[in-house]
Amino acid sequence: MATAPDSPLVPSPSAPPPPAHVEFKALLLLILMAALICSFVLYVMYARGVFESTQRLVLISDDSEGVLVGMDLTFSGFPIGRVQRIDLGPDGKARILIDVPRKDANWLRTTSVFTLERGLVGDTRIRAFSGVLDDPLLPPDSERTVLRGDTAAEIPRLVATARELLVNLETITAADSSLNTSLANMQTVTRRLTGQYGVLGGALGSDENAKKIIATLDRVNALLAKADQRVFGQPGQRGVMDDAQAAIVQLNGVLSDARNSLKKVDAVLAEAQAVGSNARIASNDLGVLRAEVDASLRKVTQLVDEINRKWPFARNTDLKLP
Repeated sequence: MATAPDSPLVPSPSAPPPPAHVEFKALLLLILMAALICSFVLYVMYARGVFESTQRLVLISDDSEGVLVGMDLTFSGFPIGRVQRIDLGPDGKARILIDVPRKDANWLRTTSVFTLERGLVGDTRIRAFSGVLDDPLLPPDSERTVLRGDTAAEIPRLVATARELLVNLETITAADSSLNTSLANMQTVTRRLTGQYGVLGGALGSDENAKKIIATLDRVNALLAKADQRVFGQPGQRGVMDDAQAAIVQLNGVLSDARNSLKKVDAVLAEAQAVGSNARIASNDLGVLRAEVDASLRKVTQLVDEINRKWPFARNTDLKLP
């Protein structure tokens, strides 16, 4: 039995025809996806400041623990720089290299202070502080020492301080402490102040001492009363003060008499002084008269000597020896 030849395949009327230019569309989609990816990468790089003009700042720290590449340098809470690399210097200190955009570099001055803060909770932060914005700008590639503020490092010191404080508090509140002794003495003083003699008893130490002082004061008052009577006298009687006053009155009289006598003596002395001045004048006249008499005597002596030298009155006074 002969078989009929195979007939060509006829597509089923239910299957859709293949789309045209499938390879071109797939290639166009791939190119679009690559462009989107490149645009996203470029945008991210632009947003991260890759294409900005920056200047380098080097912060030197003893320890870079907690510092990561990409960490921000903040000023007043705003990021103005980013950590690019962390190196170990030849002196064993960490060198934190930060790129600061030039548009934000005007916030950094030569007197700026940089801190590295690490708290118990949260990440490490690098902060910049510029107190005087009129100072010169910070030059590129500057190196500054960063100040560390590590809260975790302060915990042992705080614990040691708290322990010392507790020990001191225990010493203060002990039974034989100075504070308790002072409080006991204060209670004793307060009890004395509230006693019969009040402040006097508290000041003297006991009520007995206060009683003795009061008795002594009473005796002193009695002695003063007697002395008052002796000095001023009792009513209707004369005291020592009255007698002393009378004696003073008499003394004033005697002094008045003596004053009058002295006045008379002054008059006599004045007259004697006048007589003495007259006698001084007379003695001056006598001196002049004596000088004249002496001059006359000298003249007479000279005349006698001259007559004796003349002959026949001259005499040979020489002695001749045999």
